[in-house]
Amino acid sequence: MSLKKLINQCKKGDRKAQEQLYRKYSSVLYGLCLKYSRNKTEAEDNLHDSFITIYDKIDQFKFKGSFEGWLKRITVNTVLQKYRKGQHMNVVSDNLSEEEDLDYDYPDVQLSTLLQYVQELPNKYRLTFNLYVLDGYTHKEISELLGTSTGTSKSNLSRAKMILKEKLKKENINIA
Repeated sequence: MSLKKLINQCKKGDRKAQEQLYRKYSSVLYGLCLKYSRNKTEAEDNLHDSFITIYDKIDQFKFKGSFEGWLKRITVNTVLQKYRKGQHMNVVSDNLSEEEDLDYDYPDVQLSTLLQYVQELPNKYRLTFNLYVLDGYTHKEISELLGTSTGTSKSNLSRAKMILKEKLKKENINIA
């Protein structure tokens, strides 16, 4: 079945088409959820919530732009909305005395180790880090998504980098 036909069937509420859509995109969206979640169970919950939102809003997809990009945007927004509503994020100060750059090219660090360290970050730091570093959002966009100021976004990113740097130092991983 073509993607367009699959989407149109989902718009009609066809359960088999929804299942096919889930099978086609669940692994990609699960990876995205895992980036924004503290553990696998939370990522699975976020994936489930995202697909519910996707099925509810699929009528809004007008076949303009990438469907996978649309799915990813829905997923990120669903996860962030869940955190905002649940007040899972700690408020931090907008002020930070100095920002520190961190080089992300670590050949000695396994991806699973780095992912674990990112997942251990406090929620606001983790979300800001992922949005900025991994997904390429600007501080202005992040502040709008998270309902904070751009200064808070910059501060959260800097603190996330410092925490990650300290964790890597404790593992005796040379980070320059």
